[in-house]
Amino acid sequence: MWIQISSGKGPDECELAVSLFLKSYQNECKNKGIITNVIDAIPGNISGNLKSVLLSLECQAQEELNGTVLWICKSPYRPNHKRKNWFINVEAFQSTEKLNFSEKDVSFESMRSSGPGGQNVNKVESAVRAIHLPTGLTVTASEERSQYMNKKLALGRLSNLIKAINNEDSASHKKTMWMQHNDLERGNPIRIYEGLNFKLKETK
Repeated sequence: MWIQISSGKGPDECELAVSLFLKSYQNECKNKGIITNVIDAIPGNISGNLKSVLLSLECQAQEELNGTVLWICKSPYRPNHKRKNWFINVEAFQSTEKLNFSEKDVSFESMRSSGPGGQNVNKVESAVRAIHLPTGLTVTASEERSQYMNKKLALGRLSNLIKAINNEDSASHKKTMWMQHNDLERGNPIRIYEGLNFKLKETK
């Protein structure tokens, strides 16, 4: 599972809240025996702060985290500022399953090459169909005269096809996640923290 923590378009105080929540949540996971890893992070305007961070959890989260987190604290950067409520967004995503390619997972079928009009190019079944057994993806190769070379060609095509699918899924998934930056709802928080020590006050 992935957890994205974002300040949206919030000010420096929200970026500080992202950093504080990250540390708090990582400690929370550690106490539950959940291993976390930072996959990606965008630095904030002030050193040590984060605009957003993408966190991976090596097991399913014990608690569904989707929504707004409120931090109640006087601004450490603007002492005379009246605002004390700072909001960040937390969103849980299922990580994409990468398709694995191994020659052991490929089945081959022989087929006879055909020319224009259905005429046989040769009577030897040199063309091959390669089937990726875990997914059912199929490619063919018939350009080469030998079946051995067509097998090599089909394997290459199948490998490239799986890479393309993985890249497309990853790009689509990442686009969905980063859209959350502009989707910050202020109010109705799922968690409330207080003070510079970021003490958890309330959960929903």
